[in-house]
Amino acid sequence: EDHNPVDTATFEARRAAGAYALSWGAHDLFYGVPEDIEGHLAAGKSVVVNVSRAVIDEARGWFRPTAVVSLSVPENVLRARLTARGRETAEQIESRVARAAAVPVSGQNVFPVVNDSTIETAIARFLDALQAADSLTN
Repeated sequence: EDHNPVDTATFEARRAAGAYALSWGAHDLFYGVPEDIEGHLAAGKSVVVNVSRAVIDEARGWFRPTAVVSLSVPENVLRARLTARGRETAEQIESRVARAAAVPVSGQNVFPVVNDSTIETAIARFLDALQAADSLTN
């Protein structure tokens, strides 16, 4: 993912100044989608962003049409993957698993992708869903 890491103070200052079209916090980290996507959308371009489920409704309110490619992972697979990467404690892993289940994705123009297999399978499923979403919104 293309990203621009900044410290919390810089992030908050940028958010207050309107530098993000969407922003949210999760797992003690903060994320933002740069406001310049609005120019791309105004020019008729499609924009793909990776966001939290918690801001999908906000995105739908600001950006029309919006299609959602909803990537999900079964709880047992998510737990195993998080454990294998070794970055979180058991408590943090359970928090992530619970959060994923707590915010379901629903509404119009949702294209579900289940990531329960190989990376190659997940990519193929994602690209199929992205193509279907793009054909719906263009």
